[in-house]
Amino acid sequence: MAKFSKKRGKSKPEVSTASLPDIIFMLLFFFMVVTVLRDSELKVNVVTPYATALTKLEEKSLVNYLYIGKPVKKYVETYGTKPRLQLGDKFATVEDIPLFLEKHKIKVPEAKHGRITSSLRVDGKVTMGIVQDVKTKLRKSGQLRVNYSAKARPQ
Repeated sequence: MAKFSKKRGKSKPEVSTASLPDIIFMLLFFFMVVTVLRDSELKVNVVTPYATALTKLEEKSLVNYLYIGKPVKKYVETYGTKPRLQLGDKFATVEDIPLFLEKHKIKVPEAKHGRITSSLRVDGKVTMGIVQDVKTKLRKSGQLRVNYSAKARPQ
């Protein structure tokens, strides 16, 4: 009769790490595709005023931002110190607003065109003349959903 002995001391085979680089690169590509980077650099100083009654915008993809304020220091020599309008990543005039709105509409599904909102981020020290001109141009362009960005009043 043969004796069967248990082999003790042998360890289990190690987990193969050959596929780890593939997994890491797949995660890297996933986060690169999903991450949304800031698409515009602020070229104007905008210190929004305080407000008491605020509502949060639900879908950020349906919002196009219009910045109004004095140019930052590096643009003062070129554009002066008067309040300027910034659409996207560049300075613009009130006449450029319809084209800016159309470019944003192209990116949004057609079913959601009626829910697009224009958010005015206006410096608290800017006079209302340029703001009124922008609002008039938005109205003439068919953009009737407009809101003002503000900060919550500190408690």
